[in-house]
Formats: sequence, C-alpha cells, structure tokens
Amino acid sequence: MPGIEVWSQFDHDPRLPANAPMRASDRDRAVIETVLADAFAEGRLTRAEYDERSDAAIASRTLGDLMPLVADLPVTRAPRSSLPEAAERAYVQARRQAVWGFLSASLICWAIWVATSFGGDGFTAQFPWPLFVMLGTGLNAGRVVWQKDEIVEEETRRLEKRERKELRRRDEGL
Repeated sequence: MPGIEVWSQFDHDPRLPANAPMRASDRDRAVIETVLADAFAEGRLTRAEYDERSDAAIASRTLGDLMPLVADLPVTRAPRSSLPEAAERAYVQARRQAVWGFLSASLICWAIWVATSFGGDGFTAQFPWPLFVMLGTGLNAGRVVWQKDEIVEEETRRLEKRERKELRRRDEGL
C-alpha cells in the first residue's frame, strides 16, 4: 500500500497479542476500510473479496477481529520514501538551531561588549572579543549549511536503523 503506514494510525497496535481482545473503535475500522479500498484499487482484492472483508470490518468488535482482514496485504511498514523526507526535516531543524545559536550568542555578546565599553568618561576602546564567539558559533552554522548532504545521509541511516530495530522489537512481541 504505497503511502500508507497503517499501524501508527491505531491507538493500540492490533498486532500485539495483548491488544487483540480490546474493543475496536470506529476509527480503527475506518483505517482497515481504507486499506481494503486501496488494495481493491490496486487489484489485490476482487470485488467479492473487498465486499466480504469490508462487511467483516464493519461487524468487527475487537482489534483481533481486524487483523485477519489485512493479514495477506502489504501493510506492515512505513514507505521508504518517508525516511529521506524525515531526514530532510531534521536537517532543516538542525540548520535553524545552528543559525539561531550564531545570531543569539553574537547579539548577546555584542550587547555586553557595547555596555561595558561605555564608562563614566565615554567610550573606551576594548578588544572586540565577541568576534571569538561569532567565530565559534559561525563555524558550526557554516558546517551545518555546507554539509547538508552528509547530514541528511547520516540522519537517513539513523532513521533506517531505528526503523529496523522497531520492526524487530514488534516482530518479537508478536
């Protein structure tokens, strides 16, 4: 089912045996209905199979009743295309934090420098030490901006590893 990650749409994962006897909600039934409709549209189910399974989904009482209706359909994991998109969002957040860190630290340090440079007898020239703060925070901001591809690739690998670990944990829990 391209574009659908079914199990995250449930409040309680119906694949876990402990959740199977829980009462199914209308939302749970609607999720299964969507999966069945998509499977029918993709040609995975005949019209008769779709009608039979849809009727069973509407009549289901527990989460365990819903599982057999989609057991033979590919609905077990998130689409791979969502991982690079999530990695891109993480990069944008890291870039925003790096630039904000540069700007806020620089402004605060320059404000302190200006405030301490004016004494009772006017402006006294001091070494512009806020340049060192700007250099340190600017290097980090520049690194984040210039290494976008590497950061996105690393985040994608991290997300893939986390997804594999989560799938293993879920499979062991079944």
